[in-house]
Amino acid sequence: MHTRTVCESEGMPSLQSLSEADRRLVAAWAADCAERVLPIFESEAPADDRPRDAIARARAFARGELDAAGEIRRRFVAGRAAHAVSTPAAVAAARAAGQASGVAHMGAHALGAAAYAAKAAGLAAPDRPTATADEVRWQIQHMSAAVREALRPLPPLGADPAGPLGSGLLATGVLGASIREIQAALGDPPV
Repeated sequence: MHTRTVCESEGMPSLQSLSEADRRLVAAWAADCAERVLPIFESEAPADDRPRDAIARARAFARGELDAAGEIRRRFVAGRAAHAVSTPAAVAAARAAGQASGVAHMGAHALGAAAYAAKAAGLAAPDRPTATADEVRWQIQHMSAAVREALRPLPPLGADPAGPLGSGLLATGVLGASIREIQAALGDPPV
């Protein structure tokens, strides 16, 4: 049974939070998604280790080696690396790592990590029109049953106005399309 956590900033339950146990579970999958596109970022900024560090921290959080509070304070570091690169693919790869590190704060960031990774893969291979779809397909195929179960209770993209799955950047374009495809693959949320 999945439990919801309380959104730290508002003291109200958030449908996008997930329990800490579920956030730890989906953090590893989010790290896998972000790590697949990390070479895109590193080819442009090989000395900038912020995205690699964020992915390592997401994995350490998943293993229970880091606490949520400490990671919540550090969750924006990798995302700032997006300002150190100029190509859209490298920017998206940095944002994938940033979203993966944000899972400690809110489970819905796992879908953001996957979406940005898919976007990075597509932008890095403009000669391969199926690159984005191929990446989403890989992400879905590499999702364990436990990860599917943990992500299933998240609200559909755009249904909850606040949080990562609200009406912001993740709800539009290739990011939104990727998240919608992943959520469709999860099946119906439990009643």
